[in-house]
Amino acid sequence: MKRLLVTAGEPAGIGPELCLTLAGSNSSALQDAEIIIVADMGLLQDRALQLGLSIDFCYASLEQSLTPTAHNQLKVLHVPLKVESRAGHLDADNSAYVLNTLSIACDACLNGHADAMVTAPVHKGIINHAGTAFSGHTEYLQARCDVDQVVMMLTCDAMRVTLATTHLPLQDVAAAITPTGLSQTLKIIDTELKQKFGITRPCIYVCGLNPHAGEDGHLGREEIDVIIPTLEQLRSKGLNLVGPLPADTLFNATNLAQADVILAMYHDQGLPVLKYAGFGDAVNITLGLPIIRTSVDHGTALDLAGTGQAKSSSLLKAVQSAMQLCQHH
Repeated sequence: MKRLLVTAGEPAGIGPELCLTLAGSNSSALQDAEIIIVADMGLLQDRALQLGLSIDFCYASLEQSLTPTAHNQLKVLHVPLKVESRAGHLDADNSAYVLNTLSIACDACLNGHADAMVTAPVHKGIINHAGTAFSGHTEYLQARCDVDQVVMMLTCDAMRVTLATTHLPLQDVAAAITPTGLSQTLKIIDTELKQKFGITRPCIYVCGLNPHAGEDGHLGREEIDVIIPTLEQLRSKGLNLVGPLPADTLFNATNLAQADVILAMYHDQGLPVLKYAGFGDAVNITLGLPIIRTSVDHGTALDLAGTGQAKSSSLLKAVQSAMQLCQHH
């Protein structure tokens, strides 16, 4: 049996109510899991009341022995809010609470009290507004786990997409793609797909940075100066790499059938394609951490919070993916 910790994310968003749906899940993938929500108990109870849901809430402790989560039961590792929260209304005072839930879940995975963590969406803007520099879960957990580099990967039924850079302004992307960084990114992808996904020799398709992958240097030199030499060096060490290829034609059916994963150079090069193909059913997985972390593929959806209209499919997929990854870890 595996213990999964699910952080409920921004309290004013849809995260808390998505967590409530786990109490009613009949997924066979979760039968061997103890699922614990890391959140404020009162927040979850209030949201259940608001939505007319009858759930058996119980307090959980990481010191307790693992026990299966019963149907319609929700185990909660209580982390108190700083101030009362209302659905759809952000409050910077609760930003410390959000980060506290992440730290507690991450540390529990690091010290062996949990097998994986799954994260509901947070609101980056309000955390920064509260005075904490925060660019996303990926970077926060990288720092918390004290690792030099991690890789963001999103998966759906049609494809896996990884990113060479994550939450950067577009004007900073080119300078951030360096031989060292790109090489380390590709090594992490190769290693993690072998170890956590059981792929013997991962085939990694690599996007160029510029239109037409630079058009032989006429539309930018990053391919010639950085990407191509890095790929050639890694191929000599046994990595199975294809590219760099123009991103506008890389995502076709033939390539997707052959690629185990695609490496895009920046956030909005790769993720729009993946989210068009699988939005709502995709999962965000952080590669390169000493722990297993998966997440939903969407944001806090403040306009849907408290309405009961938010789809829970991505969170359920993230939990299922975490369970699958635990089998290889």
